[in-house]
Amino acid sequence: MTGAGRAFCAGADLSAGGATFDVANPPPDWVDSRVELSADGIPRDAGGVVTLRIFDCLKPVIAAINGAAVGVGITMTLPMDVRFVVDTAKLGFVFNRRGILPDAASSWFLPRVVGISQAMEWAATGRIFGAQEALDARLVRAVHTADELLPAAYRLAREIADNSAPVSVALTRRLMWRLLGADHPMAGHRAESRALYARGKSADAVEGVMSFLEKRPATFPLTVSRDLPDAFPDWVDPDFS
Repeated sequence: MTGAGRAFCAGADLSAGGATFDVANPPPDWVDSRVELSADGIPRDAGGVVTLRIFDCLKPVIAAINGAAVGVGITMTLPMDVRFVVDTAKLGFVFNRRGILPDAASSWFLPRVVGISQAMEWAATGRIFGAQEALDARLVRAVHTADELLPAAYRLAREIADNSAPVSVALTRRLMWRLLGADHPMAGHRAESRALYARGKSADAVEGVMSFLEKRPATFPLTVSRDLPDAFPDWVDPDFS
């Protein structure tokens, strides 16, 4: 995922002035019948709707942050698996400076990505910071010039697509993200055992081993849309109520 133009995403449109974030009394042209409500009538944060979709995605998601990423512009990247950033980018979790608070489920994602101390510092100060600070805090994988940013992201995507079994990648992504909230490694052991049982007898496992022994590129026959096993029957997606 990348942005068009100079910015990746500069955050919310503040043209409505003081009413910008008042979802209880939005301007007439703002009302969207697709906004989801909780059981008590509270509108769901739109950023969170997006990041939860990314969280549930079965494909690796790579961010190529090609410019300013502020507010939801940076929080939307947190459930993405790898982030590359251009060396001129300005980033910021500016919510507290606007009288609101972080969105897009970032209070869950950000401490898991960079640790609680760094997450709280960025969120509480709301300050803008640069690409090098993001790299030092491990928010991003690498800093690139504008010309090299997309090629670097494509190289990583290509390495995954050319060498790894799609179903295995999908299951691994689900394991990695969902087990961040587990309270004991036994949860990982159970889920991995189920997944390994299903994958060990699959045509992909045969192909993976034989291609290695025969010293040739693998051609994995199974697809995520058709062959993804139900390896995690006890995982229930929470609803918003």
